[in-house]
Amino acid sequence: MTKPYVRLDRDNAAVLLVDHQAGLLSLVRDIDPDKFKNNVLALADAARYFNLPTILTTSFETGPNGPLVPELKELFPDAPYIARPGQINAWDNEDFVKAIKATGKKQLIIAGVVTEVCVAFPALSALEEGYEVFVITDASGTFNAMTRDAAWERMTAAGAQLLTWFGAACELHRDWRRDIEGLGALFSNHIPDYRNLITAFNTLTAK
Repeated sequence: MTKPYVRLDRDNAAVLLVDHQAGLLSLVRDIDPDKFKNNVLALADAARYFNLPTILTTSFETGPNGPLVPELKELFPDAPYIARPGQINAWDNEDFVKAIKATGKKQLIIAGVVTEVCVAFPALSALEEGYEVFVITDASGTFNAMTRDAAWERMTAAGAQLLTWFGAACELHRDWRRDIEGLGALFSNHIPDYRNLITAFNTLTAK
């Protein structure tokens, strides 16, 4: 049975950035490290561009998992920042769930490290509580393709949707006419080939 098309709604979405920590990033092997870091920052920039409530959380950052990637803290200096003392599933942390509920949003855009734990566990928990969950695959990473694919299958079977940061941005924006320059700048800053398109466009439309 075909499921209905549930779109991301910029007025009803919040972003959860889960455990993008210096130590955990070293475990990511299913995507090139430089590309992965770019994708994480692209998602973060998209969250800022669309003015989406964003929640940062870390797991046992005083241990081997390490501190949050500093760029994320710089991008969201006023965002809720939940440093979990030990809970592996972020949803088990009361402050994290309170921060999500405080946004009033019912769509959750989730990315994190590692995919089968830090992303899958809160995604499954959120689905169980009635949220619509959208997992950003290329801003989430893990040990290898096998563990990644197993996590994707588990989440999709429970009702999560899988998107890339680029796909999510396009679905949130809906119509180029809303802001050609702003969306073009977002894409250009994180996709070198897209910068060529925007450069060409700007040249053709220059007065």
